[in-house]
Amino acid sequence: MKELLALLRQKRENLKLGGGIDKIKKLKEKGKMSAWERIEYLLDPDREYLEIGMFAGEGMYKEHGGCINAGCAAVLGYVKSKLCVIVSNDATVKAGAWFPISAKKNLRAQEIAMENNLPIIYLVDSAGVFLPMQDEIFPDKEHFGRIFRNNARMSSMGIPQIAAIMGSCVAGGAYLPIMSDYAFIVEGTGSVFLAGPYLVKSAIGETVDAETLGGASTHSEISGVTDNKFPDDQSCLEAIKNVIDKIGGNPKANFNRKKSLPPKTDPSKIVEILPEDRTKPYRMQDILNAIVDTETLEEYKPDYGKTIVCALARVDGWAVGIVANQREIIKAKKPGNAMEMQMGGVIYSDSADKAARFIMNCNQQNIPLVFFQDVTGFMVGSRSEQGGIIKDGAKMVNAMANSVVPKFTFIVGNSYGAGNYAMCGKAYDPRLIYAWPTAQMAVMSGAAAGKTLFQIQESALKAKGQEINEEEKNSLLKSIEDRYNEQLSPYYAAARLWVDGIIAPEETRKVISMGIEAANEKPILERYNVGVIQV
Repeated sequence: MKELLALLRQKRENLKLGGGIDKIKKLKEKGKMSAWERIEYLLDPDREYLEIGMFAGEGMYKEHGGCINAGCAAVLGYVKSKLCVIVSNDATVKAGAWFPISAKKNLRAQEIAMENNLPIIYLVDSAGVFLPMQDEIFPDKEHFGRIFRNNARMSSMGIPQIAAIMGSCVAGGAYLPIMSDYAFIVEGTGSVFLAGPYLVKSAIGETVDAETLGGASTHSEISGVTDNKFPDDQSCLEAIKNVIDKIGGNPKANFNRKKSLPPKTDPSKIVEILPEDRTKPYRMQDILNAIVDTETLEEYKPDYGKTIVCALARVDGWAVGIVANQREIIKAKKPGNAMEMQMGGVIYSDSADKAARFIMNCNQQNIPLVFFQDVTGFMVGSRSEQGGIIKDGAKMVNAMANSVVPKFTFIVGNSYGAGNYAMCGKAYDPRLIYAWPTAQMAVMSGAAAGKTLFQIQESALKAKGQEINEEEKNSLLKSIEDRYNEQLSPYYAAARLWVDGIIAPEETRKVISMGIEAANEKPILERYNVGVIQV
């Protein structure tokens, strides 16, 4: 566990270097700050912040030289004591060009701002769409154009948007800052135009330099496209802080909060409680006691449906409803004093039934929901099917999917199959979703998938009249399992934004607290309605 956390720290440090120290030096020579320096200048000192989309793009686009951290940094943090979302293009990564994952990360940042009614700040320094991949970023619903649609939607919702043009801002990307409420520009380095000098020359034969075409003076003094120009990055960022400082407040969701208390167990002890081996049992309550405020964990139906733990608690003072997979082997009572052994991490009919009822309670009582996933799926077999596991699972999914209170999800260990769905995976709109370094996400475990895929391939070979010996079987099975296990990695998930990032377990309290504080900025107006429930 300590090795996994050390690897996480090292990877995080590397992300802040973007395209490397040499490229950061070149920025400095132009009088520019790096993407992270701009963010840190804006954020209130000595206050927590949360990175969004951490590790996006990791290991992807190798044929194009990669796209570290999706070519931009995004955070949820405090500016002048107000929670904001900040997106900062990293010009050291492919000149800040937009890859498909860059658009996905920017859309996720906008989604967080929209869901929580938070101001969003764009620090623009981008060469525009990465042209060799334009077909994967330009035309579809969740591609580049969706960003400008969101600009317009946020404006109509009254969500403040402030943009600073601190470098290149070209073509369609020019709409991003200009569709914001405020558009600032830095003299000498900032430029914004629909077509750059080369394209203008080829299109209409005009010869013009970038500054005359779309520099700070042109747009602040002649066109009126930008609101004001500033001599350097620092003065531009100060102007943003001054705007944020004057924004009024919103009606609140009024989630319950009392004085924060430390957990009963030191959060640093989670690494000792949680076994690295994903097949070993542990008691989920021991993990929760290192996350929730001391003496606040109140279990719901503790003696029924025991493979899911449902509980009310407080985290940093905020009231929460917790739904967590139990990993111990359970003895469950059945009619006639019979006993049934239930496997930890598996959702049975009774636990799904309990969780559905608890989720409904939390929605009725305006209590945010927190899910801790270590789930291998729903119970299978004739006994479970005849007992109605599908309808009980559907009931839980229905109650969770229709929730109107904010949901937050943490992948503690396994996240397999329909268990991922029932426990509020990414498809079910958690406000934030983070993985621990021990997380594994897939349809099934590597061993199970490897054997299944191997049997399919072996049958296909036999159908062609080809027999394989034992050594070839082992080699084929290993290659299948190795490929599948690579996809189980939390970094594989984070690279594709299936999760918002990877955190150390002791950071979980911070994520929950900041997440609920952000969610509290937007009142819940929608009525909770689960529709037709399977009974």
